[in-house]
Amino acid sequence: MSDSGAAPAHGSGSATATGSGPARASATGSGPAARLRAAGRRLRPRSVRARATLGATAVVALALGAASFALLGILDGRLMRGAQADAERQALATAALAARGRLDSVLVPGRGIEFLQVVDAKGRVLAASPELAGRPALTPTRPGKPGTVRNTWKPAPVRGEHRLRVVQVTTVTEEGLVTVYAGTSLRQADAADEAITAALAVAVPLLVLTVALVTWRVTGWALRPVEAIRAEVAEISERDLHRRVPVPRSQDEVARLAVTMNATLDRLEAAGIRQRRFIADASHELRSPITVLRTQLEVAQAHPDPALWGELVGGALEDTVRLQDLASDLLLLARLDTSEPAPDSAVDLAEVAREAARARRRDRIPVDLEIADEATVPGSALWLSRLVANLLDNAQRHAGQQVLLSLRVDRDRGTAVVEVRDDGPGIPAADRERVFERFTRLDDARSRDEGGSGLGLAIARDIATRLGGTLAALDSPSGARLVATLPLDARE
Repeated sequence: MSDSGAAPAHGSGSATATGSGPARASATGSGPAARLRAAGRRLRPRSVRARATLGATAVVALALGAASFALLGILDGRLMRGAQADAERQALATAALAARGRLDSVLVPGRGIEFLQVVDAKGRVLAASPELAGRPALTPTRPGKPGTVRNTWKPAPVRGEHRLRVVQVTTVTEEGLVTVYAGTSLRQADAADEAITAALAVAVPLLVLTVALVTWRVTGWALRPVEAIRAEVAEISERDLHRRVPVPRSQDEVARLAVTMNATLDRLEAAGIRQRRFIADASHELRSPITVLRTQLEVAQAHPDPALWGELVGGALEDTVRLQDLASDLLLLARLDTSEPAPDSAVDLAEVAREAARARRRDRIPVDLEIADEATVPGSALWLSRLVANLLDNAQRHAGQQVLLSLRVDRDRGTAVVEVRDDGPGIPAADRERVFERFTRLDDARSRDEGGSGLGLAIARDIATRLGGTLAALDSPSGARLVATLPLDARE
């Protein structure tokens, strides 16, 4: 009693004494748990191939281990139940003889039975098989009531190299309670366990090793195209955007990855081409007014005639304004090309359209209006004003006598539609997308003063796209028809 009482106290004290140490260690991050986590991170496989092999091998090893234990358990259980049934039949038959008083002093075991022994309530051996002749009772305990008890004994009292399945049957006789012990050997179960254990000890590691090797090879074969893709992408620089990664013939996920990578490279190459073309066009557009401005200044310097100064200064001022407008357009395009979120302030597009038309009342070709009462869209008043102004500039530049600006609201589709029409020569169907490219002029013979810089419609489409809308050149019975569609403000 004293030992059992001291053990909990010792255990409790030990837990209390050591409890503060790990707490302090974990608080500082340098305890055993932290060191184990760090070691685990260092030992963790770094390659996909190694992780896949380790995972597959671990799963197969666990499955084979569980199957092996289940196989051993099922086999041992079946053999044990068979031995137990034999012992139980023999014990019940002997107990029946004892109850009828027909028990011999020497008992003859049946087939598969190792021993028999009959003991009364006082521990005296009433009968036994030859293997237990002259030996005392097998157990010192005596059951207090009739019943059947089943146990496995090891070591066995007779030829103890194997386990025994013992059935204990207690019955009532004229002389009181009598207990019959019948034991049968489990040598067949033990031999089967040993044979299967030896076979599994060889087969399971071989199977696990085979799975590991196969997984390693198959994973390496599957990842070989990925490595080829990685190596090719690593070699591609900003000057080699024409190169493409190899696409495997497997038509699997890796092949789709290669196709996607090539599509990305296509977009990058196209973006690079557009950028170089844009730089060349911008340089050309800037060079012309700068050249004219320099020429005017050189003329003014070479001929200091006050009568020419007014004309020279006016021309220089006109080219300076043109340079300023072009620089503003380029700056706006650079802002539109960024990945920053578009502005989403609520703007009354109807008021923007009216203000744009009001500013052109004195122009050569005034603007007729068909404006809805109100059309609130998300965006920026500056951007929307620039969109409408660019559309009107293009229409006035090409119109003969009339420009119409209309705005309607499509509640069913949740959009505001801005439409600008003119009675000019119109846009050929083949050029209705090209007019929205940067620095595009359809009439090459037209002067730059009349044709503009070729950025107006490109800026207008970029603004519409950034605000979640569209801009397109549509069919018209006469002249050009440009239609911008913008989403209505959902907050209204």
